[in-house]
Amino acid sequence: MLRKFFVTDKSPAGLILRVVLGCVMFPHGAQKLFGWFGGRGYEATIRGFTGGMHIPEVLAILVVLTESFGAAALVPGFCTRLAALAIAVDMAVAAILVHLKHGFFMNWAGTAKGEGFEYHLLMIAIGLALVIKGGGLWSVDGAIAKKLKR
Repeated sequence: MLRKFFVTDKSPAGLILRVVLGCVMFPHGAQKLFGWFGGRGYEATIRGFTGGMHIPEVLAILVVLTESFGAAALVPGFCTRLAALAIAVDMAVAAILVHLKHGFFMNWAGTAKGEGFEYHLLMIAIGLALVIKGGGLWSVDGAIAKKLKR
């Protein structure tokens, strides 16, 4: 059963999807966790989620962990399915709670009051593809599955 969690093919598509998803998501997690890239940092993020958005603290912590450590785990392909599913769920919740009311499109011109959900759909789709296919070529998951096969 454990092997099924890690097993993957040697597809370069999995490699590309997981590295891109991890690299695109990590800066968002780093904003929340460390305050990098103009972010507010851990304490302010948790306060914003719990106080401003009324999200339970445990879920707020899971968002920060998913977007930082989950994204970082995707790059080498460690626990790809779990990290990708967590990111897909995170993006679905963000789209529904925050971005749906702003429509489909990103706020490219800076004239809208918020961002639409098109970005989130892409992140969800990439995450679900990784859940289905696994981490692909050169993933830690593939190496683990190979060891478990013996």
